[in-house]
Amino acid sequence: MSFVPPGSGWPDDPAEPDTPVAHTPEEVLELARTSRTLGELTARQSVCRACPRLVEWREEVAEVKRRAFMGETYWGRPIAGWGEEKPRVLLVGLAPAAHGGNRTGRVFTGDRSGDWLFASLHRTGFAALPTSTHAGDGQRLLGARMVAAVRCAPPANKPTIEERATCFPWLARELELIAEPVRVIVALGGYAWQAVWPALREAGYTLPRSRPPFGHGAEVRISNGKGGPVHLLGCYHPSQQNTFTGRVTEEMLDAIFARAAELAG
Repeated sequence: MSFVPPGSGWPDDPAEPDTPVAHTPEEVLELARTSRTLGELTARQSVCRACPRLVEWREEVAEVKRRAFMGETYWGRPIAGWGEEKPRVLLVGLAPAAHGGNRTGRVFTGDRSGDWLFASLHRTGFAALPTSTHAGDGQRLLGARMVAAVRCAPPANKPTIEERATCFPWLARELELIAEPVRVIVALGGYAWQAVWPALREAGYTLPRSRPPFGHGAEVRISNGKGGPVHLLGCYHPSQQNTFTGRVTEEMLDAIFARAAELAG
């Protein structure tokens, strides 16, 4: 086994050997619903095995590896959210990259999209360092937290509808647990924008009747269900396709996170 077993002492590993494991969508729903704290939820997410195709793929990638990372041990498990436990700003992405988060154990860490993202977060005051290469590298999120709509790396970066539905309770429960401090949610890409709306509704947030279309700079005011204002911002994903073509620039990313900082107070 070249991926990390639970309770191994790996940096950022929240799981213990006796952490309950979900093997079906019904078990995901039950374990997410009964998670009393963010730490408990994070631990349970990190050992989930409810999607056979994703389990097979993430572990195959961890065994075969990429030549550049041949000497490394891959995480090879679901990637739980990370960052502050009481964030003012939440970033929501699509899914971990096969040789990024699936290798490092942190979403957006160790891949090209993350290079752009962390550089911008650092410039705008949300990250302690301008890069993040591996768990335990000293990177810290400041007033922020990152999650993925789907917690396992999918083949071709395309989770199925069923896989997204199975993973949905993890996201909804995390949104519920951090609802009180969060003031801004940034959806990185159209997929994250689509995924976060039903999760917000499930978590008790008050939303407009109709879902506004996704766009870079899209901004919607919602409520956390307790009267607290929350702003949902749309941001083009800093994928290689977008950054190489100029659809996303450093200035565009910085503008979104500067706006997030302004709204978060």
